[in-house]
Amino acid sequence: MPEPILYVAITNHGFGHATRTAAVVSEIKRLCPEMVIALVTTAPRWLLDSYIQSDFIHRPRGFDVGVLQSDSITMDKPATLEKLKQIRAQANSLIASEVTFIKQNRVGLVLADIPPLATAIAHAAHVPCWMISNFGWDFIYRAWGGEFVEMADWIVERFGECDRLFRLPFHEPMSAFPHITDVGLTGGSPRYVIEELRTKFNLTKPPEQTTLLTFGGLGLDQIPYQNLENFADWQFITFDRQAPDLPNLLKITDRHYRPVDFMPLCGRVVSKPGYSTFAEACRLGVPIVSVTREDFAESPILLEGIQDYAHHRILQPAEFFGDWQFLREPMQPPRQSQPLAVDGNEAIAQSVKDYFY
Repeated sequence: MPEPILYVAITNHGFGHATRTAAVVSEIKRLCPEMVIALVTTAPRWLLDSYIQSDFIHRPRGFDVGVLQSDSITMDKPATLEKLKQIRAQANSLIASEVTFIKQNRVGLVLADIPPLATAIAHAAHVPCWMISNFGWDFIYRAWGGEFVEMADWIVERFGECDRLFRLPFHEPMSAFPHITDVGLTGGSPRYVIEELRTKFNLTKPPEQTTLLTFGGLGLDQIPYQNLENFADWQFITFDRQAPDLPNLLKITDRHYRPVDFMPLCGRVVSKPGYSTFAEACRLGVPIVSVTREDFAESPILLEGIQDYAHHRILQPAEFFGDWQFLREPMQPPRQSQPLAVDGNEAIAQSVKDYFY
């Protein structure tokens, strides 16, 4: 029997979709080491390698735009709309090239997070399309009105052709999808022994005085790093290569390391609303401090989610860009007593294995 071949299409937006899908792919490879996996994404190879410790094919293709941004919060709607129109106009040629790839490589299943064109690609190649997400791009675009409504309607038609959706926690209804399976949180797990990291990076502060600052792959231009001077007895960790050199700020530039690897050392994660960061922190029970994000429909749902299931603190922009006294104040407890399921990687991977075998 030839080895099964899985085609994984990842949305062309930031790093979060790529990392959460890569965590699922890593579990699929653990269950099915012989499976051939093609990751179809414009995310950089180093990012995928940091989550997947085994072989895969990297096919750099973009089938959607997500939201064009200058950093992790600032959105460019006109450029996003222009790019959406361009992708829609090129849809037939994009589909044709991928159908050729899928047929030539005897792909048996398309798994997508969550480019709408993936359903059309899969069905033109006569294979099923399964999807993974907590929201659809129609949900983001429809809230913006105007010409985005027509784009949202077009996306709903594509999502309506999905054979199975694995719906993640912190989700909108996702009513465009006809077949929904709810699963637990997905995401990466720490790969290093805590004491090894403490020694290597000279991290001597206790967790309550250690804070991870992480704002996604695009970073955030205006992080008020000067506030760290007010916390000289604290340790801060960042993956922001443009961060200033400060005595109490550790900049991680080695791409073998990921934010999730350092979370167990930290008493809190300071972030913006994002599924992947929130999910990894929740999986580890690390408290979350998040600034709000205006005009992005997923943001309130994510913030509701961490208020329900994590020790948390929600910051208005004025607080975030203020003096950071919130770090000295207590966290709010989760509103729900029952924890979220954290078995999303395993549930999806097992379903993929069951499909092929």
